[in-house]
Amino acid sequence: MEIMPFILILIFIIATLVGYKLISNVPSLLHTPLMSGMNALSGLAVLGALTATAMAMNTGSRILGGLAVILAMINVVGGFGVTNRMLSMFHSKKQEGDEA
Repeated sequence: MEIMPFILILIFIIATLVGYKLISNVPSLLHTPLMSGMNALSGLAVLGALTATAMAMNTGSRILGGLAVILAMINVVGGFGVTNRMLSMFHSKKQEGDEA
């Protein structure tokens, strides 16, 4: 039995727990800048999915790679949408009425 998958699963679990602990201690004032930074990292996930799909040898791997690209793009677009909504909460009503 190969031990490598178990090591990767263990690393994933530890990274998940450490990430949760870090994010739960972030003050709410910093959540918007952190969301923008995470959108940039999600762009790297799209790039990785595109690369993996391009290097896929068989059809099943290409289908899974295409699905990964689609899901990563949904993550990026949704992240920018959430960031936009969060930033719009900081606009005052006075700025909206200055157009006249």
